[in-house]
Amino acid sequence: MVVMVPAQAQQDGVVATLKEIVVSGSRGEQAREELALVTDVVDAPALEARQINDIKDLAADMPNVSVRHAPARFSVTGAGNPIGRDGNVGFTIRGLGGNRVLMLVDGIRLPRSYVNGSNAFGRDALALDLIKRVELVRGPSSVLYGSDGLAGLVNFITHEPSDFLLAANGEPRNLGGRVALGWSGDDDTYKATATLAGRASDTLQWMFTGTSYTGEGLNNMGSNDAASTDRTRPNPQNTSGDSVLMKLVARPDGRQKHVLTAEHVGKQSDVELLSSRAKPPLVASSVVGENARQNFSRDRFTWDARYNLSEAWADLLQTVLSFQNADAQDNGRTVRNDGGVRRRDTRYSERTWQLGVQAGKTTPVSSDWTQRLTYGVDYVSSDVTSWFGGYDPAPLTAYVPKKYFPDTRDTSVGVYAQSELASERWRVTPGLRFESFALDVISQAGYAPPASAPGISLSGTHTSPKLGALYRVDGQWSVFGNYATGFKAPNAWQLNGYFDPQPGINARLLPNPNLKPETSQHYELGVRTSSERLTTEFAVFTGNYNQLIVDKKLLSGSGTALDPYVYQTVNIDNAIIWGFEFRGRMDWGRVGPGRVSTPFALAHARGQDTGTGRPLNSIDPAMFTAGMHYDTAPWTVRLDMQYRSAKTAGDIDPTAGVRVGGTQVTDVPAVATFDLSGQWRIRKDLRLNAGIYNLTDRKYWLWSDLQGLTTTSATTQLDAYTQPGRYAKLSVVMDF
Repeated sequence: MVVMVPAQAQQDGVVATLKEIVVSGSRGEQAREELALVTDVVDAPALEARQINDIKDLAADMPNVSVRHAPARFSVTGAGNPIGRDGNVGFTIRGLGGNRVLMLVDGIRLPRSYVNGSNAFGRDALALDLIKRVELVRGPSSVLYGSDGLAGLVNFITHEPSDFLLAANGEPRNLGGRVALGWSGDDDTYKATATLAGRASDTLQWMFTGTSYTGEGLNNMGSNDAASTDRTRPNPQNTSGDSVLMKLVARPDGRQKHVLTAEHVGKQSDVELLSSRAKPPLVASSVVGENARQNFSRDRFTWDARYNLSEAWADLLQTVLSFQNADAQDNGRTVRNDGGVRRRDTRYSERTWQLGVQAGKTTPVSSDWTQRLTYGVDYVSSDVTSWFGGYDPAPLTAYVPKKYFPDTRDTSVGVYAQSELASERWRVTPGLRFESFALDVISQAGYAPPASAPGISLSGTHTSPKLGALYRVDGQWSVFGNYATGFKAPNAWQLNGYFDPQPGINARLLPNPNLKPETSQHYELGVRTSSERLTTEFAVFTGNYNQLIVDKKLLSGSGTALDPYVYQTVNIDNAIIWGFEFRGRMDWGRVGPGRVSTPFALAHARGQDTGTGRPLNSIDPAMFTAGMHYDTAPWTVRLDMQYRSAKTAGDIDPTAGVRVGGTQVTDVPAVATFDLSGQWRIRKDLRLNAGIYNLTDRKYWLWSDLQGLTTTSATTQLDAYTQPGRYAKLSVVMDF
């Protein structure tokens, strides 16, 4: 949530509330309280104090936001069983997730997730130890950021050298850095991070950060450790990762700034799939051993330049040029009872160039009004490829390598403009974007092979308007409203995904040359209050979503060799999502040497497929969070509670998103969990963070992890999907 009051700012009187500056809401620096939309900000002190290790930790106490993370119970041989293969899948915001939420790092697009049958790659493409700030925008963001911002965006902002070149007393220094060590008991992860930054001259700064971790799979409260499908304990898993961030910042004069960034993120996972082993009696083809190795790497090189101008057309100009290569690999090996070995190797990659030019101009309109105009052009081009290979045991032959979709170049060009008209009380913000997109097949080699028809290309255009307004009633009250539109173009695998029946897999996936972009219209009304003791924000929202794309919808077939299931990715009828969000912080004043405060948040959403009248399973249950925080100069103690309401059968479509003949798991019980954490500031440059999570050792499930899980599957063991019991986290951070 937004960290508005650092402990160091507290005085004997009222807490000094600092203005929270956000860059993602308007593509420029702006106070959060001036935005006519709802945002979440998690800054560096909060990332450290809460010991946030990944994107699932980040979303843990954000109502109406979740990150799915199913346990690693996938199978190499099982048709269409990707459960847990994709790790942290990505964000769901107000009921929509996956690639409908745009994820950025320093404004550069992160790779999309990819799911095809038993293959799945998630969106955990970051090392949060390289990040100093996270901004999350709720609602469509397509006007400023283009396709994929249908439900919202999450922007991860990395550290700069200047973050480490101030001494504890505020004096500048020529050399500085940070060392951090941490341990998390939920997955037994040990990590170490080191940063060194320097000032080479008055105009040049540099920084190097390296981070490394080793751990295991996420723990749970299952008790069955059998090596079979009855297993509920986590499968043995070893995880590791090494990431690097390098920056060079040049300021040749006071009117320009150039930032050169090189970033590498690497992650590995080895899992022994004991839950895939067959139970007696065994036959020749029974699985007696299975394991998988997953590797992910992302490399980014970015040049970001900013110029202060005094021209009639702009007073600020920003240019960005970036290249990014993301590569995900999954290698699985199965041993059968007759000694036969089956192997499957999958690869998915995106090579992306991104270019942006943005200008800004602030001018007086009258004695009472000013206008800040932001306009620019975005260009993104990604070469998207996949590969699938391996071998079979009977006979031992090379499996014919194939591609489930042809190599594709995904290109978009967007032109946008946003005007902010501001007076003492009013802020009115209209905006418009025109975007052209194209999915061009660049190679048919290896597609299917052979596909019944060549892969096809697709292109189109879309115009996205928005209008926001904020009115400041007085110094304490303001009201705001926002109308925003979003869109998401189809992906390469949605357009040309193809699969023919295989031995033992009586299913066919057809491409769809008639796919249309998804679109949304979002309405939001809210009110903010800010007094000496209490700050609040309340918003209601509704979104209409058109032409939503459903991956691999069953069209026909009975699942036999003569009549296989026929699937196709299609546009469905419209959907509607509505709800509210309420949050704030109460300062209770001074008690002894410190101050007591209570942060709180409550959110609820509902959704419906307007074609069928059935509920949308992607909606998370209502959530309420509250805490009691005690802050003094040397230490902080926090007791936080998260209450998640039940997900009952009436809120679930039992057949959506599950296998043929399956029924969605329902009736996920409500739960309240408590976390006790704190920070001891031993010195100005040395901090110790500690926490005990799930303090009462409750056994519970998260609905986001259970979506798509069926009650009829032989491998469904609900206890395997429980969250970790009581566990601890510990970290120490030293600045120098």
